[in-house]
Amino acid sequence: MAIIKLSQRSYDIQASPIRKLTPYADEAKRRGIKVYHLNIGQPDIETPPVYWEAIRKYGEKVLKYGPSNGIGLYLEALKKYYNRLGFNVRSDDIFVTTAGSEAIIFTFLAVMNPGEEVIIPEPYYTNYNGFATMAGVNIIPLTTFIEDGFKLPPAEKFEEKITDKTRAILLCNPGNPTGTVYTEEELSMVVELAKKYNLFLITDEVYREFTYDGLKHTSIMEFTGIDKRAIVVDSISKRFSACGARVGCIVCKNKEFMEYVMKFGQARLCPPTLEQIGAIALHELDSDYFKPIYDEYKLRRDTLYEGLSSIPDVLVHKPQGAFYMIARFPVKDTEDFAIWLLRDFDVDGETVMFAPLDGFYGTHGLGKNELRLAYILNCHDIKKSLVILRKGLEKYLSTRQK
Repeated sequence: MAIIKLSQRSYDIQASPIRKLTPYADEAKRRGIKVYHLNIGQPDIETPPVYWEAIRKYGEKVLKYGPSNGIGLYLEALKKYYNRLGFNVRSDDIFVTTAGSEAIIFTFLAVMNPGEEVIIPEPYYTNYNGFATMAGVNIIPLTTFIEDGFKLPPAEKFEEKITDKTRAILLCNPGNPTGTVYTEEELSMVVELAKKYNLFLITDEVYREFTYDGLKHTSIMEFTGIDKRAIVVDSISKRFSACGARVGCIVCKNKEFMEYVMKFGQARLCPPTLEQIGAIALHELDSDYFKPIYDEYKLRRDTLYEGLSSIPDVLVHKPQGAFYMIARFPVKDTEDFAIWLLRDFDVDGETVMFAPLDGFYGTHGLGKNELRLAYILNCHDIKKSLVILRKGLEKYLSTRQK
């Protein structure tokens, strides 16, 4: 009997390094072990009550299809939000998507043909790999280094990667998983490269509000002369601790691009209606809403950084934004270490889960001794996690990695 094969993209698509260790965590929980989840960017901050109130007050008797580009009132709310940031956009420069994920997929589909290329500094958000596979395009990784704080390399390093197949550069700012905030000078360099080589410049700005130490977030929408090539993808997931709402958007002043994005949007009909109703209320919150959340994340960052820095032979990058931290551990393979912590180690019935970093690199072999921690738990739990990591590392090195 002939074997029925699936599509090649089914075989090519990467398993999420953030989620693929979940079976080990589930098994640990079945054994009665408490797992501190520092592996995934799911904030424990309460979703603002206005979100739930707006949905409860939704008075329609039928939950109908909405417009493919988003509800008009939500587009207006987004326009006001972005124009406060200096974007100078109209509501038709915004397209609402089913989360930031769909925003990236639609963007890849609209600006690149199968086989064409996008340059992305690595380590990068691992799900970009899956989105690229779906669109049939290739990610060309450009390596950045923990010793340099994951800053962008000089222009000539970008130029070494540019070919006749290159169609875009994608930056995540602030970065996931690096926590790096790109300076205006760094962004200016990439803007000039996009102009010189006629490329689209895509920025994932989901963590815009999470910048620390007095740094200012600079958006590519603040630069002049790139209206036709600047594309921002965004989401309410992290900003308002509403990951499950799955509401994102694309912001771009290129009318042709937006017309073709609309075709992709029409093919999937519309983004979720009730979640947009809640998102309208979120965007009506006073800017003071972010102050206590910012203070809490900064405290968590400092707590985790100080704790990791005190562990012998651990090199840690202090992030300037987002809520992720990268550390290099004195082990050969952080995935093996992660599995061992979940399967074979606990402290008083508790253990820790993190994301091995090799899956965040496009260059094979990099990141094997690095890991990403999401500081999305309260400081008490972060401190307990640090105790487990320290003790676990000591035992792992003395027994597993002799």
